[in-house]
Amino acid sequence: MPKLSVIVPFYNVQQYAPDTLRSLRLNARSDFEFVLVDDHSKDETPAILERAAEELSDVAQVRYIRHEKNGGLATARNTGLDAARGEYLTFLDGDDWLAPGYYAQLVAAVEELGCDFVRTDHVQATARARTVQRVPHGRRRRVMNPREAILPADRTTSVDYAYAWAGVYHRRLLDKRLLHFTDGLRTAEDRPWIWKLHREAESFAVVSLLGVFYRRGVASSLTQIGDARQLDFIRAFDQVIEETAADPDADRLLPKAVRTYCAIIAHHLSDESKWEPAVAKQLRSMSAAAIQRMPQEALGDVLDTMDFDRSSKLRRLRRRITTAKAAA
Repeated sequence: MPKLSVIVPFYNVQQYAPDTLRSLRLNARSDFEFVLVDDHSKDETPAILERAAEELSDVAQVRYIRHEKNGGLATARNTGLDAARGEYLTFLDGDDWLAPGYYAQLVAAVEELGCDFVRTDHVQATARARTVQRVPHGRRRRVMNPREAILPADRTTSVDYAYAWAGVYHRRLLDKRLLHFTDGLRTAEDRPWIWKLHREAESFAVVSLLGVFYRRGVASSLTQIGDARQLDFIRAFDQVIEETAADPDADRLLPKAVRTYCAIIAHHLSDESKWEPAVAKQLRSMSAAAIQRMPQEALGDVLDTMDFDRSSKLRRLRRRITTAKAAA
């Protein structure tokens, strides 16, 4: 069994894949496994990966898998999870990169702490600018119940830091089906995943390691493209609400889930200029319907305590649906 499996999905990243693969080489060990998943790229990415898989096999265990059709990041990660054999697992995106020796430090940290998963800080890279992004959890190298890191509802907490690649996870979580993503989600795929992990895993810790460089502003990234695929955030947060409502601690946890959902909707509504016109209309319609599906008591409390600008946007959507129902 490899000590660590690194699952790396790629899709049309021929410009960035060489940097990603070079950084994997600088993190390689004979007991590390790199699972490279090409999500049916249409550029030169598959050829780059075929060469890299052969070259990396000299320094690590390598598995290269190519999808026959594009399924999205969540599905590609699931393919990697199903193939991975490691005692520990982590993720990397095909356009990001690593500091040399980072994975050895990460494995050492999780083995020392002995918990289900460890979360780490990262470096955000936008053009030549570099910004350190911290896990919003103040207690470092202290093993805790991840459920207790979900709250408070009115502050940024560990479930808002939803980057799957910012950490490492013991295989027992995979065996419990806590590491798989919702197939087909094109965006916000990390959100139901991080909530499930914090509700159902037994222990976690945060360590102050900086090793992942997260590339922002990539033109082909879905965060830069205002098409219908971005609307999958609605489906992702509907799942968060539904699963949290079924939790024994639903009364405590739902206000946090509703507040986060509302904040994301308001964020997208405030940036409608990036959306294609037909998609912007669809965004408003789907967001209004989502507001109606939320637990209304929790929603009322959230709207009463949010800032005026965001709550006004959401109240207008809420009134629109109510008025339309009354007219019907």
